[in-house]
Amino acid sequence: MTSRFRFISAHRATFGVKRLCRVLAVSRSGFYRWTGSEPARQARAAAEDALAAQITQVHADSDGTYGSPRVTVELRAQGVRVNRKRVERITRQRDVVGRHLRRRKRTTIPDPATPPAPDLLGRDFTATTPDQRWCGDITYLRVGAGWLYLATVIDIATRRLIGWSINTHMRTSLVIDALDTAVAARGGRVDGVIFHSDRGQQYSSADFTDACQRHGIRRSMGRIGSSYDNALAEAFFATCKRELDVDHRRWTSEADARRDVFR
Repeated sequence: MTSRFRFISAHRATFGVKRLCRVLAVSRSGFYRWTGSEPARQARAAAEDALAAQITQVHADSDGTYGSPRVTVELRAQGVRVNRKRVERITRQRDVVGRHLRRRKRTTIPDPATPPAPDLLGRDFTATTPDQRWCGDITYLRVGAGWLYLATVIDIATRRLIGWSINTHMRTSLVIDALDTAVAARGGRVDGVIFHSDRGQQYSSADFTDACQRHGIRRSMGRIGSSYDNALAEAFFATCKRELDVDHRRWTSEADARRDVFR
């Protein structure tokens, strides 16, 4: 109907509104209501263009990594009241696309000789207060011909990264260092907090178990081969790698990689 109204508006001086409305089978009253709403449509279009400019700027500021969900979060943080569906529509129309990742390297290697800890979360990545539930994982970063490995500890209530460690190996000390950093950030002791991880041999080792007991931490583990059982830690790594652009970037030195991860 809108296209008919536009045609009538464009040719009214030549053929007249009455004749055009009859030929195109629309009412004159409907056409005049549409004409009267033109200022409101122009205002909406201007607002849409302004929002699109903000979306494009946020996307550019993220080095082209943010998709519509994170663009929406950033806009709201800037005080812009916006619906995520509206951002999705505009990003789709303007071809604003975030980065996606390709998984290549396996970091979860279970130890069949060690019994796993029970799953105390059951995919429920919520918490009512800080230091109630934590989660963590290990990921990898290509540096030259080798790798750097990053271990994290995330507070599930606040979604804040409270502890992390990066090194050239995946030994148990990597995850213990990340855990010790998180505990220190929380004042030195966190009795009763649940730490959830996958079943990698680092997290099921005796040394890591001792570290948890020393801090009063209860261990929890998901199943083998299910990223959903540690979804929050996986989601953090996905975001981190998109923003680091690991599929296209190749660091030549550990110092450069460490600096960019820290940033």
